[in-house]
Amino acid sequence: MQTESLNRIASELRTWIIEMLAQAKSGHPGGSLSAIDLLTVLFFKEMKGLDPSHPFQERDHFILSKGHAAPALYSVLAKKGFIPYEELKTLRQIGSRLQGHPDRVRLPIVEASTGSLGQGLSVAQGMALGLKMDKKSSRVYCLLGDGEIQEGQIWEAAMSAPQFKLSNLCVILDSNDAQIDGRVSEVMPIEPIIDKWKAFGWNTFEINGHDIHQITQTFEEARRLETHPSQKPVFILARTVKGKGVSFMENQIGWHGVAPNTEQARKAIEEIKNSQNRGHDV
Repeated sequence: MQTESLNRIASELRTWIIEMLAQAKSGHPGGSLSAIDLLTVLFFKEMKGLDPSHPFQERDHFILSKGHAAPALYSVLAKKGFIPYEELKTLRQIGSRLQGHPDRVRLPIVEASTGSLGQGLSVAQGMALGLKMDKKSSRVYCLLGDGEIQEGQIWEAAMSAPQFKLSNLCVILDSNDAQIDGRVSEVMPIEPIIDKWKAFGWNTFEINGHDIHQITQTFEEARRLETHPSQKPVFILARTVKGKGVSFMENQIGWHGVAPNTEQARKAIEEIKNSQNRGHDV
């Protein structure tokens, strides 16, 4: 799939995210919109073996460690055909499979129940280690939030993954410099991010997390590095914008966990569609 097609999908999924949240009247738009370009490339270009007719066959795996961005995950699962589009309207409703954070008991196609920040990388590392031990070719991808890596458990996993030579593990950091309490750089600074992960023994990349072409190239290089003799895991620092694609949400902390009302949703969807019609990346 080419860059233009992936951009169109990402724009469509942005509108689905807004529709879901407006229907639910709760949820997290900012981090869902900042991550959707990364998830679009993963699910529609990079990850292998994703087949809705055989959902549990041998395939690549994805852990959404920043579980509050569940609307982004549900949208790609619907677009990919793993869940019906109509089910997106049930987000956060009692009895729905689409809870505010991924629930593997209700929706087994998700790889782990996440949302308690800091735990997803440990889950992904365990999966990657198991695949290595079983001599499987599948890869594991894990999406973290930058506020999330303030958690100590992240750094225990960061230290041990290189020790186990988990070259089949790729971690992506959705770095939008915003968490519920304010700017990440002010609440608990995490820079220099690349230097830290490199010091722990990871192959590292820093990219624009909204540049579909650059994202695609980086994932391709990460896959090639899997066969390198050093057997290092990969860490990708993706610089993103909170609320990307909706001008009144972009870089606004207040949109971390507040759903748009009906009028705000209408304006947001109109802006996303107009931007795509003009041929601009949102």
